[in-house]
Amino acid sequence: MSRYTRNSLLAAALAGVVVLTPVSPAQAVDERQEAYARAAAEFGVPESVLLAVSYLESRWDVNAGTPSTSGGFGPMHLTDAALLSAGRDALPDHGDDRRGDDSRASEQAPHGVPDNGPPAAALQTIDPASALSGESKQALRSDPAANIRGGAALLRRYQEEIQGPVGSATDPAAWYGAVARYSGAETHDAAAGFADEVYATLRAGANRTTDDGHTVTLRAHGNLAPDRGWLDRWRLRKLERPDGLECPVDIACEWLPAAYALRGNGSNPGNYGQYDKGNRPQQQRIEYIVIHDAEGYYTGTTRLGQDVNWPASWHYTMRSVDGQTAQHIKAKDVGWHAGNWYLNAKAVGIEHEGFAAQGTWYTEIMYRTSAKLVRHLAFALGIPLDRQHIIGHDNIPGITPARVGGMHWDPGPYWNWAHYFELLRAPWHGTGTHHTGLVTINPDFTTNRPAFTHCPPASNPGGLPIPGPCPSRGSSSVILRQDPAHDAPLINDLGIRPDGTPNTMNVKDHGARASAGQKFAIAEVRGEWTAIWYLGRKAWLHNPPGARNALWSFGFVARPKEGRATIPVYGRAYPEQAAYPANVPYQPLAPLQYTFAAGQRYVVGDILPSEYYRAVTFDGSSPGDRTVVEGEMRYVQIQFGHRIMYVNLDDVDILPSIF
Repeated sequence: MSRYTRNSLLAAALAGVVVLTPVSPAQAVDERQEAYARAAAEFGVPESVLLAVSYLESRWDVNAGTPSTSGGFGPMHLTDAALLSAGRDALPDHGDDRRGDDSRASEQAPHGVPDNGPPAAALQTIDPASALSGESKQALRSDPAANIRGGAALLRRYQEEIQGPVGSATDPAAWYGAVARYSGAETHDAAAGFADEVYATLRAGANRTTDDGHTVTLRAHGNLAPDRGWLDRWRLRKLERPDGLECPVDIACEWLPAAYALRGNGSNPGNYGQYDKGNRPQQQRIEYIVIHDAEGYYTGTTRLGQDVNWPASWHYTMRSVDGQTAQHIKAKDVGWHAGNWYLNAKAVGIEHEGFAAQGTWYTEIMYRTSAKLVRHLAFALGIPLDRQHIIGHDNIPGITPARVGGMHWDPGPYWNWAHYFELLRAPWHGTGTHHTGLVTINPDFTTNRPAFTHCPPASNPGGLPIPGPCPSRGSSSVILRQDPAHDAPLINDLGIRPDGTPNTMNVKDHGARASAGQKFAIAEVRGEWTAIWYLGRKAWLHNPPGARNALWSFGFVARPKEGRATIPVYGRAYPEQAAYPANVPYQPLAPLQYTFAAGQRYVVGDILPSEYYRAVTFDGSSPGDRTVVEGEMRYVQIQFGHRIMYVNLDDVDILPSIF
C-alpha cells in the first residue's frame, strides 16, 4: 500500500474530493511504476501492455479521484456510469440562440442534453474489475494501486475470452484483441482505433510525471507489430463509411445526418431545422474550428444532432470512451452552434462528450482522435493550427452588447489546450524576451490549479453547481488581477458584470482569465508579474522566472491610428451598409461595450473581409437568400479579452510587437 492510506482516501472520496499528498521524487519513481509491475505479474499481463493501455486512458493520471466524461476513474479508467446517473438532477435550462443571427427570430437551445443512455457494458467496467480483483468499487475509484490491479484483471479476462496467450512474459503483439476490447468500443473501427493508438504508444515509449507526482516510464518497443487478427474474435459491428464522409481514414467515423426539414405544418419556409445549406469554401472561406463540450453524453448528443425540432446543430460529435465520431453536417453547410452568425458561417463545430464545470476529465483517446480530425480538416480547408483559428466555444464573442453576457464558456478551464496542440503537432515555443512585446499563455497544466468554485458534484457532473471549492486539478486558465499581487481584485469584464465589480472564481465566470495558447500584448513587467492589455485595461498575471505561466513571444499588434482616442470593437465582421443589395436587409454594425483606447495594443490574429451570409428560408425562396454579401471594409481579428473580437482595419495601425 502506498503512503496514501486507504482509509484517508475513502474518507476524502466520500466528501467528494480525493486529496493526494505530494511524494518525493524517489518515492514517485518507485511506487506507481511498481504498482504496474506488480499488477502485471499478478494477473499475467505484459507490463508494457498494461502501461500503454493506461496511458491511452488517462496518461497515468489519477485526476483527483474524479470521473472522466464517460464515468471512468483512476489511471485505468474503470467506468462507473451507474454512480453518476444515480445522482443526476434535471439539467439546468440556460438556453440561448445557437444561430446568433439577430435578423431571425431567436430560438432557445439549452446547452445540455437530456438523454444520458450510455452503453451499459462499456460504461460499467468497475463491476467486473471488482469481482476479478477482489477490490471494492470504492477502492477502485479512489486508490490508484487498486485501480491498476482492477485494470490488469480486466485485461486478463478479455484475453482469456478470446483464448489468447496469457502471462506477463507473453508477446505484447498477441494482446491486440484484449486491448481493443478494453476500449469499451461497440464497433470494430473504434476498437481498432484505440488499439492502434496503444500500440503506437508501445512503439514510441513514454515518460512523464503524473498529476500526483509520480514518474512513470514505458520503454519503447520500436519494431513491435501487433497481430490484429485477434480483434476479429469479438465480431464487432463494422461502420459504413459512405462516399463523402469528411473524416480521416484512421478514426472511427459514421454518418448520422442532421435533419433538414420544415417544422410545424410546413407552411412557413422560415421555420425549419436543423442547419443552413451553404457552399463553403467556394462561396465563403472557412476560418475556424470551434471546440465544444456537449454538456452531456454521446448518445443523447447524437440524437439531438438528428432532431429537426432542436434549434442547434454542429458538424461532429465525439465519444469519450473510445473516440468514436459521428458526422452530422457537411463542411459546406452552416451549423447553428457558436451563438454568433458571423462565426457560424465561417466555422466547423465539434462537440465532445463531456462537462465543462465539473472538470470531469477528457480521455487521452478522445484528445488524440479530436486532434486527428482537426488536423485533417485544417489541412483540407487551409485553416492555421493556432489559437486564433482553433478556438473554444468560450472564445466566441457576443454579436451585440446585450448578447455578451449569455455567451458560452465551454470547453472550460479544464480542457488541456497545450497537450491538444502537441497532438496537433503545433506546440508553442517562446521566441525572445519581454522586449519582443507579446506573451503566449502557457501554464504547466498539471501544477496550475486555480481555486475555482461552484462545480456540480462529482456524482452528477451535468447537474446544478454547489457552493464551495471545486476539486483541485490542472487547468489551462491563468487568473488575471487588477494589480500585481495575489490578493488584488480580479479584472472586471463589463459584458459579464456591467456594474464594474470584479469577476469571480466561479468556474463558469471566465471574464478574468487568459487561456493557454492565447497571445496578448505586454503592457508592463514588474518583478514576477506581467501585465497584458485585456478588455481595455492592464491585467496582471503571475509569471515568475523558472515557473512561467506565459512564454515571451513575437508577432504583430494593432493600435488605434494616431489622433484616435478610442475605436469601436465588434463581435462580428459585417459589411458597411452600402455593400448590401436591395434584396438583402442591412445588418447594422453593433459596437460592443468595451473600449479600445490610444496607447493600448492587441495581438493580431488575422485580417478578414467583411461578410454576411444571408440564409433565412428552407428552400432559398427569400430574396437574396443563400448569398454572401461582401463589403469594402476589412477587419482585424484581435485577442481583446478571453474572446476574440474585431476592429475596422481603417481604425488601426498594424506593427511589429517589439518595443
